[in-house]
Amino acid sequence: MGKARIGGGAPVVVQSMTSTDTADVAATVKQTLELAEAGSELVRVTVNVPEAAAAVPEIARRLAAEGCDVPLIGDFHYNGHTLLKQFPGMARALAKFRINPGNVGTGKRRDEQFAAICAVARDLGKAVRIGVNGGSLNQELVLRKMQENTDRDLGKTPGEILNECMVLSALESTELALECGLTKEQIVISCKVSRPPDLIALYRDLAAKTDQPLHLGLTEAGMGTKGLVWSSAAMGVLLEEGIGDTIRVSLTPRPGGDRREEVYAACELLQSLGIRSFSPSVTACPGCGRTTSTTFQELAERIQAYVRERMPAWKAERVGVEEMTLAVMGCIVNGPGESKAASIGISLPGTGEAPSCPVYVDGKPFTTLKGSYDALSTAFRALVDDYVATKYPRRDDQR
Repeated sequence: MGKARIGGGAPVVVQSMTSTDTADVAATVKQTLELAEAGSELVRVTVNVPEAAAAVPEIARRLAAEGCDVPLIGDFHYNGHTLLKQFPGMARALAKFRINPGNVGTGKRRDEQFAAICAVARDLGKAVRIGVNGGSLNQELVLRKMQENTDRDLGKTPGEILNECMVLSALESTELALECGLTKEQIVISCKVSRPPDLIALYRDLAAKTDQPLHLGLTEAGMGTKGLVWSSAAMGVLLEEGIGDTIRVSLTPRPGGDRREEVYAACELLQSLGIRSFSPSVTACPGCGRTTSTTFQELAERIQAYVRERMPAWKAERVGVEEMTLAVMGCIVNGPGESKAASIGISLPGTGEAPSCPVYVDGKPFTTLKGSYDALSTAFRALVDDYVATKYPRRDDQR
């Protein structure tokens, strides 16, 4: 498995999680490859039963055979300490172990079983993520803090106490991991909740109390527009403040939906803030009464899909192609201006305009396209291919 450096000034890393049954090797390999090609730099898999644990080495082997070196993270709850000992090949194949302090055990067993996982990570040189979740928080800690609030008349709300407990759980677990022999460089922390204001408050508090790398994400962002908006609202604030070293946008896919959508969302979030560039961006106008034709919308959608399809090959072959910008505009009001601002831009005719489509390359008029939607799409994609081939040098030429 490859390595994705987290923290210490490294770029913010995008991660995702498979939704397949990990015991289904073929399905898990297929989805992991898709997620990695979409831009996921870490992929987490569920390791919950012996069959899943036994499958991990074969998953890693098949990924390597495909030339994919994306690091795999094992997601453990309740029985991680047992599975890691019973399946040493699985432990070696994973790059990181995710530990939930609220689900690792109760009472004295919690520390013992947490320490057992850390010992395996220590001996194999693996990283761990100490992942505290609002929905599975250590209830003994919560009850203790609730009682302290009552006894000392501290006046804290239940929400404030829960947030305090999450940060405390993460910090105490980090200290225990260090006592078990892990180094600071092996530990990532997360405190995930489902509401943006709580996430922002939690991570501001956490960032003030530790210099460990932090993984950002709402634990359940939700579906579609809601999931995208809530994730962006929470993580955008934190990332702009310099908080966060790795992120996941935990979208609930539609039945039969594309798991890659959460990867595209995370990449777009980082790109929108100017933190990283992953893929050429496509600017398109929203449409209005001037744009009675749907051609510009269909063309923008097809170009976006084409860029995503070609990006794995472009990225492997060309230097800097992720910086390319494209514009597909629907009328004369903003069309020429936005087109001139892009690497390549096309302005389609709006209501009452001449049936021609001026194309600009690097801010200058380049050609005018006419014809059917299919003809426009084919011609514009050819211009994009030509731009990539002439503008961005081959990686082989840079060696």
